[in-house]
Amino acid sequence: MNKINKIALLLLSVGTISNAQATNIGISMTSFDNPFLNILINGMKSADQSNDDITLQFEDANSDIGRQLNQVQSFIASGVDAIIVNAVDGDSTMAITQMTNEAGIPLVYVNHPPIDINQLPDTASFVGSNELDSGTLQTEEVCRLLNGKGNALVIIGPLENHAALTRTKDVEKVLSRPECSGIKILDKQVANWSRTQAYDLMTNWITSGIEFNTVIANNDEMAIGAIQAIEASSLNIDNIVVAGIDATADGLAAMRSGELSITVFQNATKQGQVAVQTAYKMVHGDPVDRNLWVPFELVTKQNLSQYSSK
Repeated sequence: MNKINKIALLLLSVGTISNAQATNIGISMTSFDNPFLNILINGMKSADQSNDDITLQFEDANSDIGRQLNQVQSFIASGVDAIIVNAVDGDSTMAITQMTNEAGIPLVYVNHPPIDINQLPDTASFVGSNELDSGTLQTEEVCRLLNGKGNALVIIGPLENHAALTRTKDVEKVLSRPECSGIKILDKQVANWSRTQAYDLMTNWITSGIEFNTVIANNDEMAIGAIQAIEASSLNIDNIVVAGIDATADGLAAMRSGELSITVFQNATKQGQVAVQTAYKMVHGDPVDRNLWVPFELVTKQNLSQYSSK
């Protein structure tokens, strides 16, 4: 074998070893069919692209708890170096935590906190935003815009979802304050993060003749569904304060057009990046915090320009 061929073979073998040693991270997402979670996924991919030593493997749980558990089991069996889980249901996370801990595989929950968040072992961590802030920021601004008086309709995410439950409690707590107690919640119903379901729900409310001047939705998608139903009716959207959460691209577009009054920026890109970086650190024995919080930020028409490119 001549010298050139030996060098080529050596370079090929080095490349093979490097690829074999790349940190392989398995990721189970609640759903690929969700605008906010796609931002989260893109954040993870951007962290991957900035580090050649990381390989990401994404799986879609299709909002199915059993499917997600099977995906985690498959990741463990295939010998991944770390696992990231965007939990379908926080109540199912104890089984996931136990499986990965017994296997000695680092686990990072992202965005949707696990039910065992305060009892996570050293092999697990959570990256997300504190939901006590999201609905609070949202509803405080609703209260300000309405001068503490009005009739509210609340659109809720999935009842098994921690964010939906906490955001709804935030709404109720703010509206119980003396300065906001003049705003009455006329009804609250579930629309499962869905624009279509929120549209149908809002249409039913309007058809029933209910009189309201604010819609407080747990996310932008449901807020947009409500807006579309209002605009399809004889009501004037300019007379109604509609609030969402997440500051998605569609949510910001609805705010630019004057339809959405309020949203709250949840930095999904940052959450995704930090989740991958945390998993990588755990694999390599670097210390990480048990809970890593990415702050929520109120978005209004006054500061909208700051978020148009995020």
